[in-house]
Amino acid sequence: MNYPFYFDFLSPYTYVAWFAAEALGKKLDRQFVPVPVLFAALLNHHGTKGPAEVPAKRDYVFKDATRKAAAIGLPLAPPPSHPFSPLLALRIVSMVDDIQLRSEVVTALFRMVWAGGGGVEDASHVGRMLSEHSFDGASLVRAAGTDEAKARVRSQTEDAIKHGVFGVPTIVVDGEIFWGVDSLVHAEQRILGRDAIDAIDLSRWANLPSSASRL
Repeated sequence: MNYPFYFDFLSPYTYVAWFAAEALGKKLDRQFVPVPVLFAALLNHHGTKGPAEVPAKRDYVFKDATRKAAAIGLPLAPPPSHPFSPLLALRIVSMVDDIQLRSEVVTALFRMVWAGGGGVEDASHVGRMLSEHSFDGASLVRAAGTDEAKARVRSQTEDAIKHGVFGVPTIVVDGEIFWGVDSLVHAEQRILGRDAIDAIDLSRWANLPSSASRL
């Protein structure tokens, strides 16, 4: 069975989660299908700020992501700049229809961003690096420049919003959203049929009144 893995290369947490999800997929004999979305569009839709836009949170996130990466033996290095435009990389992935090949391209691009690979903003560099990973880098970069590639990223982002996705990484299992690296353990329980929320009345939370508001 396959589950969508909504992601944007901009997030170091998503980098860590991608490799953790691959390991979880092998453990459970499941596959997490990478679905590239534009994180900035999710933030705009929900009226929220990204971690990089809050100085104290920005510092914390990079430290926390480094700790989480180290915990699973994953190298993590800062990209050439941050925030950066992930659009080229997102569009490249969107044009790869074969799930296995798409996953391999995602892995290569994530390493370019977060493992000292020079980033993913320069098309010539990305094409060259993909070719070094045995992909047809020139064709992938060329495809990313088409109107279809742009439309696919927009459509995938809009679809994510319809499913209630508000951040990355997000996995959807049986209609339930699991957001962030730490939620992978809960996604695993959902897949195994052991989700703690199945035993409670969620309407109590949905109908809970508010007694204060932030000015």
